[in-house]
Amino acid sequence: MTVPVCGVDPVQAGLLRGSSRMTMGVEEEFLLVDRRTGRPMARGPRVVEAAIPILGGRAQTEFFGPQVEVCTRPTATLAVLRSELALLRGVMAEAAAGEGCLLVATGTPAVPPGRPLTVTPGERYERMAARWSSLVGGYDGMVCGCHIHVGVTGHAQALALANHMRPWLPTLQAIAANSPFSLGRDTGWASHRSVEWARWPGVGPAPLLDEAGYERLAGRLVRTGTLLDRRMIYWHARPSEHVPTLEIRVCDVNADLDVVVLLTALVRGLATSLLPDIGSGRPPPALPIRRLQAAHALAAQRGLLGEGLDPARGVHVPAVVLAEGLLNLAAPGLAATGDLDLTAELLERLQRSGGGAASQRTAHLRRGRLTDVVGELARTTAAA
Repeated sequence: MTVPVCGVDPVQAGLLRGSSRMTMGVEEEFLLVDRRTGRPMARGPRVVEAAIPILGGRAQTEFFGPQVEVCTRPTATLAVLRSELALLRGVMAEAAAGEGCLLVATGTPAVPPGRPLTVTPGERYERMAARWSSLVGGYDGMVCGCHIHVGVTGHAQALALANHMRPWLPTLQAIAANSPFSLGRDTGWASHRSVEWARWPGVGPAPLLDEAGYERLAGRLVRTGTLLDRRMIYWHARPSEHVPTLEIRVCDVNADLDVVVLLTALVRGLATSLLPDIGSGRPPPALPIRRLQAAHALAAQRGLLGEGLDPARGVHVPAVVLAEGLLNLAAPGLAATGDLDLTAELLERLQRSGGGAASQRTAHLRRGRLTDVVGELARTTAAA
């Protein structure tokens, strides 16, 4: 049986029948927290069980007990995507309420757990926990991401797109930054999820690879025990092993659903705009790996506020300028699907607010209480 990713039918993952548009799908990971204290609660399996009669396989457990995940079906339109994400959040929030929990979209828990984290039962998760025991069993390490899929014709096209998109993934990371608080403190980062997530093997910028190179490297990583299996290839952009999609994994989950729509629109618009370059055989940018890593680190630290690093030119520029550059590059693809005006409006709105990390810090400044941050996140998550 084919394992679903984002609830995608393999036949429909690249292009929906009757449509020439590249399809989209989104996976969102959420925290379950106590509605009074804001502490993470290990109710994931029970919440998912309550949601399955409505959502089926689109509701899933995650690695740690206080986490759940939702996955959309493939769609070619942003309006349908937004509507399904709102439905998924609504059903999961109601299921969480039945277990005395709030559903919260944030990259890291603002309030520390009351006890060490527990791994969700399951053979694969238990093998991972045993092999990388230093990363589990404590109070830290629990992170929630938003993974964006776009339909492709196969691994070759997914890898070609990943190669060409590398310079712009730090900007997507900055736009999505939504985890300044972790374990009861302001970490000083806009996306502390990026810091915690980087502790796992297989996380980081994808190397420049063609299909044959990918097969050799993926096989070697598993054969040597560096990774448990190919599903642990956690690169910022990777081809799916189960369906024909390219998956972008660099984003924090966001409480504001408009941010998720913005990120997805930019990913598909960018991919669509880059396809002619790929078709003409234009080589991808050759970026120094240390510069690319520095760009990701600065995006995680600053988010949309302050400077970012353009990895293609090696110069520091305001992060908002990089975001506008991404919009301009994605504009042909966005215009082709009728999404340019909406995407520009959503980006302008986000620039005014400063993004998810800035919103969390604003909520904290009112009374200095992390429970206020959690409450605001829960309300925004459910308001979708």
